[in-house]
Amino acid sequence: MKFIEFGPEKKQVSVIGAGCMRIAGMDKNQADEFVRAALDGGINFFDHADIYGGGRSEEIFGMLFEKDPSLRDQIFLQSKCGIRKGMFDFSKEYILEAVNGILSRLKTDHLDSLLLHRPDVLMEPEEVQEAFDELYKAGKVRAFGVSNQNRFQMELMKSAVTYDLCADQLQMSLVHTPVIDAGLNVNMADAPAIMRDGGTLEYCRINKMAVQCWSPLQAGYFGGVFLNKEEYKELTAKLNEIAEEKGVSADVIAYAWLLRIPAKMQVITGTTNRERIVNAAKAADIDLKRSEWYDLYRAAGNRLP
Repeated sequence: MKFIEFGPEKKQVSVIGAGCMRIAGMDKNQADEFVRAALDGGINFFDHADIYGGGRSEEIFGMLFEKDPSLRDQIFLQSKCGIRKGMFDFSKEYILEAVNGILSRLKTDHLDSLLLHRPDVLMEPEEVQEAFDELYKAGKVRAFGVSNQNRFQMELMKSAVTYDLCADQLQMSLVHTPVIDAGLNVNMADAPAIMRDGGTLEYCRINKMAVQCWSPLQAGYFGGVFLNKEEYKELTAKLNEIAEEKGVSADVIAYAWLLRIPAKMQVITGTTNRERIVNAAKAADIDLKRSEWYDLYRAAGNRLP
């Protein structure tokens, strides 16, 4: 496993993270087996959100800490808040309320990282700062970040927030690459040249923020896994070719493609299958050649200018 430094405490976190959205559908024993399998594979990063399973994912995870308190020290624990029914809410009152709920469900006294979940157009940076300050000084949150935000939204937040933003969680996969496409097609008069995000990937690299890739095997917005789909025949063939050469499965190569980007990349998996999470950990040890990276990008249907 490979690790990156995260947050002001420079914690070592695995480049493969276990996304916990689907843990809501597991019982306590199944969740325990999954978490321990991930840890055995070198994965110490677990990503939650208060909306996952309506809070049930965090509750089940909390049962594991309740059963074995020593487990908490082995885990870098991240959760997210800010999504409410029909709206987003970054108000001080709601952030504080949400974090208290998260900590209660997780049966822990602190989060290693808190992300604000998607942008809130009505955000007032001064309120966010007040919330972060209160949470940090109380020892409830040790690092802060965002999800699905562009560089200007992060700059707006930083106009008042004095804490470093340590991560931006973005949807990225081999077939969902808008944060990459525009950077390759600068000044071109075609659709890939449209700057949809303001240079978010480059901004995260400049500011040494972790880029956490969610839905790393998905096509579009929850459009299903792209592996072995008829419309991605060329990509499947190239993934299988490289995977066979390196002695791993195609999904490992898809993860490794994201990790090859020279930023503080993390892949947040969505599986709750023990064998698949252990298999995913192998991606950290795969170093794709530059030619392989671009071959896969083109096989996914992208044209280089």
